[in-house]
Amino acid sequence: MPKIAEIERTPNPNAMRFVLKDPISQGITRSYENAEQAAKDPFASLLFEIESVISVYYVDNYVTVTQDGSSDWNELLRKLAPPIREAEPVGMLESDSDEVNASKEAMESDDPRLKQINQMLDEQVRPYLLADGGGLKVIGLVDNTLKVHYQGACGTCPTATSGTLYAIESMVRRIDPEIVVQSV
Repeated sequence: MPKIAEIERTPNPNAMRFVLKDPISQGITRSYENAEQAAKDPFASLLFEIESVISVYYVDNYVTVTQDGSSDWNELLRKLAPPIREAEPVGMLESDSDEVNASKEAMESDDPRLKQINQMLDEQVRPYLLADGGGLKVIGLVDNTLKVHYQGACGTCPTATSGTLYAIESMVRRIDPEIVVQSV
């Protein structure tokens, strides 16, 4: 059973990140934006049973829970801590997909720009988003529009759709100055 080492605020005032002493997943990232998406994940489903929870994101030693803003964090943390402390490590699930960081279309694309962009995101962006309790999925590159989807705490964070998106676009434009980044 994972023990909670720390509970950290994220840049998103409606999300908290739990740092665990032991991993709950072995390198598998899971991101759910509602209870229906999490239906085949017993751990995430437990967290969605708690009123106000709207998003669950976890990988290795990190669990990020986002609420709808209607609950006091002190009260909500008391409800979230027991299922997180009692969780067993989650192995492979029927619902697992390799589409966490990129959609199937993006992974199968033969556009060399997309491969460079994903590598750049893996090296320069995703580690920082993970540190803030979230992630980023590339949906695709159509013409010169790169569509991305924020996960976890980043999904509803006000800075994700402004500052972070602008920074990503600046980095991507080193690969191709014509690319525009759009959050979906």
